[in-house]
Amino acid sequence: MRKATIFAVLLAALFIFSAGIVSAQVTEEESQENTKFVILGCALAIGIAGIASAIGLALAGSSAVAVTAEKPDLFGKCLVLQVLPMTQSVYGLLTAILLMMGAGLLGGAGEVTSLMGAGAVWIGLAVGLTGISAINQGMVASSSISAVGRNPDVAARGIIFTVMPETIAIFGLLVGILLMTGLGLL
Repeated sequence: MRKATIFAVLLAALFIFSAGIVSAQVTEEESQENTKFVILGCALAIGIAGIASAIGLALAGSSAVAVTAEKPDLFGKCLVLQVLPMTQSVYGLLTAILLMMGAGLLGGAGEVTSLMGAGAVWIGLAVGLTGISAINQGMVASSSISAVGRNPDVAARGIIFTVMPETIAIFGLLVGILLMTGLGLL
């Protein structure tokens, strides 16, 4: 409960900070300053989602190693289930690349307003936080891998169950892309 309160206070402080940097006119210097916030948004998206994916992969991988040690012929089915939690880090990477493109960091001269910079932080946070679903996906994948070890015929059902937690991350990515479009970053 205490960690949740601290997290909520930090989010509120970030919101107040980002609201305070929004202005109408953008000079070259301000655009470069606002680009720092785009970089922060990129780091949040890939950092949080990447850590969550790594945890999910470890959870699923532990079960996959145990099953394939006894039944090596199930390697392919276990690998498919084990790799699924990695997709959230792909969403974080895609978000970071799109933000960099919108800010002109990958070529071109993009003008970054303070609203775009603040929006990039929130977009990165939204994609990163919804990417935490990779941990839960890793738990479901671990159980699915154990089930496949007992009955290889349930692999397809295990994949369906394992994909379900990912919908949260897909929603986060979709909201991020819509916000980038609305802010003029795409």
